[in-house]
Amino acid sequence: MNKKKDFKFDKLAENYDEGFEGRFSERFYDLITENVTIEKDMNVLDMGCGTGTVLRRLADKYSFFGHGIDAEEKMLEQARRKCPDMQIFCCSCDSVPFDDGSFDIVIACMAYHHFPDKDSFSKECSRLLRSGGRLYIADPRLPLPVRKALNTALEIHRINGRVYTADEMAENFSQYGFEKVYDNHEAYAQLVCLEKK
Repeated sequence: MNKKKDFKFDKLAENYDEGFEGRFSERFYDLITENVTIEKDMNVLDMGCGTGTVLRRLADKYSFFGHGIDAEEKMLEQARRKCPDMQIFCCSCDSVPFDDGSFDIVIACMAYHHFPDKDSFSKECSRLLRSGGRLYIADPRLPLPVRKALNTALEIHRINGRVYTADEMAENFSQYGFEKVYDNHEAYAQLVCLEKK
């Protein structure tokens, strides 16, 4: 069977923030910065951190130990410039170089729908978060007909990606010890907050 194709962002990295993708993502960034609360000296991991915008915005509000991972090195070059005091690594979301229970908060902004192996990502989040830690996922919120058409098209063209509702995301994570705390949305963006029990 042919392997599914991934979206690649390295060619967009240098102008990502100013381009369409960065402008489109603003609503997701806002949902995170308006809804995530970070206590002093917490350990925070942004999985699929891209150019580091979420970490930078949160660091402008809170004092914490920031960490980011992404699979695309060119995006991470931008993230390291924005967040020079943070640990930024190039790796996949299902094999992260941190110890069990290392984090108080894990964030995935505009990344979850891209992850090829949702189960492995869920397991890794469960491993990385301490008990009571929170996972925040900001991802597209689409009407049912649009979501079905998009998911079908991605499957037909064998492209990694699938868009979920907040309840579907919560269900995906429930078998890994997570419980939904709340979900919030604004137009085409949604934020799901899950807590590790």
